[in-house]
Amino acid sequence: MLIFRLLKESLLFAYNSLVVNKLRTFLSLLGITIGIFAIISVFTIIDTLEDSIRTSIESLGDNVVYIQRFPWEFSSDFPWWKYFQRPVPTLDELEQIKQRSKKTETAAYIAATNSSIQYHSTSMGNISTLCASHEYDKIWLFDIQEGRYFSNLESQSGRNVAVIGADIAENLFRGLDPIGRDFKMKGNKVRVVGVFKKEGNSIGQSLDKVVLLPVNYARTIFDIRSRGMDPFIMVKAKEGISINELMDELTGIMRSIRRIKPIAEDNFALNRASLIIKQFESVFGIISFAGAIIGGFSILVGAFGIANIMFVSVRERTSIIGIQKALGAKNYFILTQFLFESVILALIGGIIGLLLIFIGLQIANKQIDMDFALSLHNINLGLAISVVIGVVAGFMPAWKASKLNPVEAIQSTM
Repeated sequence: MLIFRLLKESLLFAYNSLVVNKLRTFLSLLGITIGIFAIISVFTIIDTLEDSIRTSIESLGDNVVYIQRFPWEFSSDFPWWKYFQRPVPTLDELEQIKQRSKKTETAAYIAATNSSIQYHSTSMGNISTLCASHEYDKIWLFDIQEGRYFSNLESQSGRNVAVIGADIAENLFRGLDPIGRDFKMKGNKVRVVGVFKKEGNSIGQSLDKVVLLPVNYARTIFDIRSRGMDPFIMVKAKEGISINELMDELTGIMRSIRRIKPIAEDNFALNRASLIIKQFESVFGIISFAGAIIGGFSILVGAFGIANIMFVSVRERTSIIGIQKALGAKNYFILTQFLFESVILALIGGIIGLLLIFIGLQIANKQIDMDFALSLHNINLGLAISVVIGVVAGFMPAWKASKLNPVEAIQSTM
């Protein structure tokens, strides 16, 4: 009953504050609202981006090693120009890895470029084009929405076939069934045998706007060994083989293939998905800290405003406090009553901030086709921060009110 009574009186006070001290209360609530909005918005955006990035990174595979020229984690004492002098991985190296490696389940060769494609009078430029060996589908996770993946025979013989992204199928063929139709790339006809399932916008490599070609066909129209296409080899570990074991074996194999002397440094890089996660975690940590600082200043302003309102309230209600004490109210009751009032005011500001975030995210999702969502964790965090602000801002005024002498308090208005 005590809690309901305190809540009722606190809500009444909050309402009176809104009506009587309009400007002061508005500025205080504005500070809390902006603070909660800034902090929770940053956390929500970071959570969404982090989930999207982690999903994209998971598609890279936590048991896959990428043999490339450049490392994903640069060493500050390593001259950058040395990376450009490194040879690119080759198809011959892929075959030797398959033959020599005892810890590899499968491996694939990939090269990438941009090109223009055309179907009758419709053309699309700057299309991401992947050239991959047949094992690509055993390493990279994707679904085929229509048609099929190219066969091993098509891969080995270099047939002019392709699997295209959902956006390309929609925009290039304009409602027509793309399966079995030919489009032109660099003056050559390429037949569509499959369409990737639509993935939507994501951080990282989306297949919606990609054309996938068998590498043995692609090498007839592109220079897949050029540095511009930056080819690389993906190697997937066998079941039960750790990523470190595979990397150790691949290091020895690659040094042997390239005949690197024992004292010479590697002229290749072995990368894995965990390196990307590590780098993004540090970036997100910095952004979260910056958002907390910005929101913290706004919250501080709001907290001072609430403390000021509470001190004014104590002064205006001194006689009432005296009467309450004369009728038997304990110090803790007076203290709790004012703390409840302070928390209610802070919660009002916090709830408004969360509502603004929710509305803003709905607008953002429609404008940029992302899946931003205000999670229950961030809602609870916003409310918890509001409660803490209310307690901290209201404690001194509440403590002062609880220590008033009842006789002096009653006489203060006489």
